[in-house]
Amino acid sequence: MKPTTPTFCSVRRLLAVVIAMLALNGCSSLLFYPERGQAFTPERAGLVYQDVTLVAADGVRLHGWWLPAKAGVPVKGTVLHLHGNGGNLPGHLGGSYWLPEQGYQVLLIDYRGYGLSEGKPRLPEVYQDIAAAMAWLDQAPEVKGKPLVLLGQSLGGAMAIHYLAAHPEQRQRFSALVFDGVPASYRAVGRYALSTSWMTWPLQVPLSWLVPDSDSAINAIEQLTSPPKLFFHSIDDDLVPMDNVIRLYQHAPPPRVLQLTRGGHVQTFADPTWREVMLRFLDDPSHFSSLRRLAELPNSPDEKAPQ
Repeated sequence: MKPTTPTFCSVRRLLAVVIAMLALNGCSSLLFYPERGQAFTPERAGLVYQDVTLVAADGVRLHGWWLPAKAGVPVKGTVLHLHGNGGNLPGHLGGSYWLPEQGYQVLLIDYRGYGLSEGKPRLPEVYQDIAAAMAWLDQAPEVKGKPLVLLGQSLGGAMAIHYLAAHPEQRQRFSALVFDGVPASYRAVGRYALSTSWMTWPLQVPLSWLVPDSDSAINAIEQLTSPPKLFFHSIDDDLVPMDNVIRLYQHAPPPRVLQLTRGGHVQTFADPTWREVMLRFLDDPSHFSSLRRLAELPNSPDEKAPQ
C-alpha cells in the first residue's frame, strides 16, 4: 500500500489544533518543557554535593543541588547556575560540574515543575524561583565574603536578565554575569522554530504573535549597567540563531564581551577552551577582552571591530 500524502484539509486542521493549543496554554507551553524526576545525581560525576530545598514566596518548594568547591582548593567564588527550558538538573549538570575543581562553589536549581520541584512552570511565577535562590545564597555562610557570579544558559539567561533589570538591588550582588545561548526575543525564536517546518512555515508570523514578548531579554538588557557581562553563543546554534546574541551584545551597556563558539545549543562547556575563557573572565571581569579565536565585536563603542 502506498503511503498517503497529507491533504491540504488535514494540514489545515492540524494547524488549527496547534493554534488552539497555543492560545489556551499561552506562553508557558511555549517556553517551558520540564521533566519530572531525577535520573542521576552529581555523585555519578564523582562530585560531592548536597540536596537543598528552597521555598518560593508563594510557598512552592523547589529542589536544588549545592556543589562545594573541591576539597583542598581555595574558594574563589559562588556561581548561581540557571538552566535552560528543557529537562531538569541532571541534563544541565554539564554546564557547571567543572567549576568546583576550579574553586567555584555552585548552586543549581530546578524551576517549579522541573525535576523534584513542586508546582507548574509559568511566567511570572518562575521569577519567584530566582528570588528564592537569591535568598538562599544570602543566608548561606559559605557564600559570604566571596564574589557571586551568575551563569544563565538559554531560557535561564533570558529570565535572569529580566529579573535583574527589575531588581537592581540583587544585580549589585554579582561581580560578573555569564550568558550562554540566550534568546533575545521569545517571539523571534518562536517564529524561527515555526519557519523550520513546511507545515508551520506559512503561519509562522501569526503563530509567533501568540508568544508574549514583553519579558524578553532584549527589552531589559539595556538596564544591566553593571556588572561586567560575558556572552557566549555558538555560530552553529540551530535552536537560538546567532543574531540573538548580536542584538543582546549591541544593546548591553559596557563592560561586556562577546565570545563566539562552535557546537550545539548550550554545549559550550563541553569544550575545555571555553571553560578557560570563562575562568579568565572571572579572574578580572572588568578588563577581560575575550579569546580572539573566531570573531568578536568591540567591547565598547569607542573600540573598532577587528578588520
